[in-house]
Amino acid sequence: MVRALLWVLAAILLGGIVHLSTVLAMPQAAKQDAYSRLVPLTPVNAMVPVTTPTADTAIMPFMDPAFAQAVCRYDLTGGSLKLLAPVSQAYTSVTFYTRKSVAYYAINDRAAGRRTIELDLMTPEQHAEVPEEEDVTAADRLIIESPGTMGLIVLRALAPEPGLMPMVRGALAAATCSIQPVQ
Repeated sequence: MVRALLWVLAAILLGGIVHLSTVLAMPQAAKQDAYSRLVPLTPVNAMVPVTTPTADTAIMPFMDPAFAQAVCRYDLTGGSLKLLAPVSQAYTSVTFYTRKSVAYYAINDRAAGRRTIELDLMTPEQHAEVPEEEDVTAADRLIIESPGTMGLIVLRALAPEPGLMPMVRGALAAATCSIQPVQ
């Protein structure tokens, strides 16, 4: 009896280990992650609006039709990136993802406290090259360090009513992400 119970316990433990390792390995093994799906649709270092999702045409999983979305696929090898995003009337958020779809920074319009979300995205090496006095004098300049040179920036804006969706899309169309000229 005890022996059978030990075998059952060992099988449950082994099954848990296999399950956990499979779940943890899945993002590395996925071939059609969000970045891969957006490569043919988005140029590098440019903000592109994402079409309204339907059950058959959603580019990324869990897209809410009440939100208008725009995506910037960035590559920081040519320099740091400047993101300018006007906020909508209801709610606007900006989320930064690595190449492997790991979110590493997010900000919304309430945290930004302005009518425009303005960020500088750079690698730690590029941030180290920023002169210290420039960092001090621009106290309101928000610098985000990217863990890698490639990734995604997803901009989302809420349309509280379907009739407001064109206005929200217009606000997202004014968003830009571009490489900053070297000074």
